[in-house]
Amino acid sequence: MAIEPWRPRGSMARRPWRHVDDLFSRFFDDWLSPRLGGATGFTPALDMVDRDSEILVRADLPGLEQKDLHVNVENGVLTIRGSREEQREEGKQEEGEYYCCERWSGAFVRSVTLPPGVDTEKIQATFRNGVLEIRVPKTRQAAGKKIEIKAA
Repeated sequence: MAIEPWRPRGSMARRPWRHVDDLFSRFFDDWLSPRLGGATGFTPALDMVDRDSEILVRADLPGLEQKDLHVNVENGVLTIRGSREEQREEGKQEEGEYYCCERWSGAFVRSVTLPPGVDTEKIQATFRNGVLEIRVPKTRQAAGKKIEIKAA
């Protein structure tokens, strides 16, 4: 079931071809992509934590090494790029045992727009145990100030 925004009377409140769009979407995503070798690609999972003094971005990148990753910031957009070569092994190991191993391969790009008030000159990135952590410090003005509420 899809949730659609409310539209006042007189506008086209429904998309009559919605079901056709869904049919084609399912066809290309579920049927065609696996037959093209996983053309849907890999998209790493991201966590963003807004702390008082920084924005913390974590990306799960299992199986990658530091040399496979590139992180850059341009015009307020943080971009993580990476790639992994294909690792496919098939063959007969021993009598009666068959071994097959397929993992995702190729390149990925993930971009996140950073909020205003961050210091892009002091960004730090670390990679450990398959998790990339990027710390984006906030400027002093963006960190804000706690205001005490007094009883009247």
